[in-house]
Amino acid sequence: MTGSEWFAAAPGGLNRYFTDLFDALTRQPNVTVSATAFGAVSADSAESLLGARSWGPLGGSTLRRARTAFFDRAELRRATVLDRHFCLYGPAAIDRRGRLPLVVHFHGPWAAESRLTGQSELGARAKYLVERLRYAGADRFVVLSNHFRDVLSNDYRVPAERISVIAPGVDLSRFRATPIPAADSSVTGPARRTVLCVRRLERRMGIANLLRCWPEVLDQHPDARLVLVGTGTAEQELRAQAAALDSKAAESIVFAGHIDDTRLTELYEQAELTVVPTIALEGFGLIALESLAAGRAPIVTDCGGLPDSVQGLDPSLIVPAGDADALGDRITAALRGILPSPAECRSHAETFSWDVTAARHSAMYEELTH
Repeated sequence: MTGSEWFAAAPGGLNRYFTDLFDALTRQPNVTVSATAFGAVSADSAESLLGARSWGPLGGSTLRRARTAFFDRAELRRATVLDRHFCLYGPAAIDRRGRLPLVVHFHGPWAAESRLTGQSELGARAKYLVERLRYAGADRFVVLSNHFRDVLSNDYRVPAERISVIAPGVDLSRFRATPIPAADSSVTGPARRTVLCVRRLERRMGIANLLRCWPEVLDQHPDARLVLVGTGTAEQELRAQAAALDSKAAESIVFAGHIDDTRLTELYEQAELTVVPTIALEGFGLIALESLAAGRAPIVTDCGGLPDSVQGLDPSLIVPAGDADALGDRITAALRGILPSPAECRSHAETFSWDVTAARHSAMYEELTH
């Protein structure tokens, strides 16, 4: 497997998926797996995950990183399948024995995501051409949802028969479903009723809509607070938007920035619910599964693959993407108690197992080598 960064070095959905899938594959019988990405493999040491390798520290130019990864052919000598998780990094699927079966994980349209962050059309077009070049010759593509299967087929002209939809898993051992804290409107700070949003602070994540509807939520539930976890290119404009709200609303919004897993677990325990308000390019939304594993119902939009995470639990948790009024109404109802219980959320999360996901990958690898 080749990825972008290890999750311990650069937290994010793609890196969490890459790290957790690798860990799950190491538990599969009759599979030997190695994985390489940039950054520290774990918070402890680079040797804590058997078969995990690093191309070096984060930083440096994109060209330098791409060259480093492209010319690293050490693991190809033993490999029977190459599974690439980010188009830019990793060697060609060719060694002295000939061509290896190539699997490409499509985590999202890199070029389209860049457009939404304000990159020039020329830059976005160049990224699209790099994607097409690195996808050329792939024997199988893996996507997390039917939505991204359609994006890959329509926008990248990949035949449907070469695309496998394999839902992700969630690490159930990291979270526990604790009871929702009792409301106490006489106190302030962490004991206030918490609505949690864990997202990269990018425009496509829809956090501006969440801030837009927050004053109306607060009118109905004046003891609520909104905690935003994450960083990103839209952070300053989102902070400015929050500060421009009336003083009561502005004071109830907390920008928590980057936090570690221990602190994230604490915030889930303090929260009554979570919100995933994405408006564009959402492949699945692993954070919704993590919320469910922690026993907290996520309100999600109907963007991309997000509905797949809660459809079988409570379809009312899905609101139209970009509709701030609908989002605010559903948060308000949730704070009145109209949402699944922690036990129901946890039970639903348990249907998304990393071991099942890894077994499906293992079967796919075997099919490609026989």
